[in-house]
Amino acid sequence: MNVAIKPKQKPSKTNLSFNYSDELISFERLPRTEGSGKILIKVLPDCRVQISAPETASNEQVIAAAKQRARWIYQQLREFRSRLEHVRPRQYISGESHYYLGKQYVLKVIENTTEKPSVKLLRGKIEVTVREKSAEKISALLADWYKARAKDAFARRLEAMLEQALWVSEKPPLRVLTMQTQWGSCSPAGRLTLNPHLVKAPRDCIDYVILHELCHLAEHNHSERFYRLMGQVMPQWEKVKSRLDGMANVLLS
Repeated sequence: MNVAIKPKQKPSKTNLSFNYSDELISFERLPRTEGSGKILIKVLPDCRVQISAPETASNEQVIAAAKQRARWIYQQLREFRSRLEHVRPRQYISGESHYYLGKQYVLKVIENTTEKPSVKLLRGKIEVTVREKSAEKISALLADWYKARAKDAFARRLEAMLEQALWVSEKPPLRVLTMQTQWGSCSPAGRLTLNPHLVKAPRDCIDYVILHELCHLAEHNHSERFYRLMGQVMPQWEKVKSRLDGMANVLLS
């Protein structure tokens, strides 16, 4: 009897670590699938460190690359940890601050057993009507409201950015999907995906993320041409990116 032996699959990620100063810094090693031989290091707002590397690089080479950027990684972690200390978990009660298109609004929760649950933007407040006050139900209503608003806002901003992204010949398909660590992505087939939490950010931040993904239609890697296209349309994109990164912990909560 012949038995088919399946080839072993390589793990999609590997957990590695190195010492810097008085701290053990752990990170996830991810495969680099964009055809680039470079090692890409990211420190995410939730204090996770991710390093994408080609499969040909050994773990020792990846750790060596991380150590070369150790000071920067350490400083990023300190900054993000400091920000997290000031972010309180949402309770979804009246008086809380919530964001929409870069503006801060006060949440007002109304309990009404006869009205249909709804979310309205009224005079500087986000008014949520529920039949029973429940953080879970209020959170779900707000999530649906943000997603609906995001679809409209992103469609409008995509049209505006396409007028300046002259390298794009056809309007790409767009979907809205909640993501934990990304504002947006561009698939190899050219579909743009945007995080509904992004609709909480100022318009120029939304434009920056859309432009970033439109540049990937021309250059799937972060190449010299990629950044040149970014700069042609949005010369101050680095400042906008920095502002969005600084708001991430608040907007994603």
